[in-house]
Amino acid sequence: MSPKQSQDKANQLPVSKNEDVEFAAEVADRDDFEAAERAEAADHRQEES
Repeated sequence: MSPKQSQDKANQLPVSKNEDVEFAAEVADRDDFEAAERAEAADHRQEES
């Protein structure tokens, strides 16, 4: 597959805000909470665009 074909295929992929990821606060560590905060900030930036 050529790079152009790969890019065309990537452009056709659906974009989704919600992912099927389970977050369990009782077993999360500091890095998990930081990642969740970064993901939420990224979602807000994406919504503003």
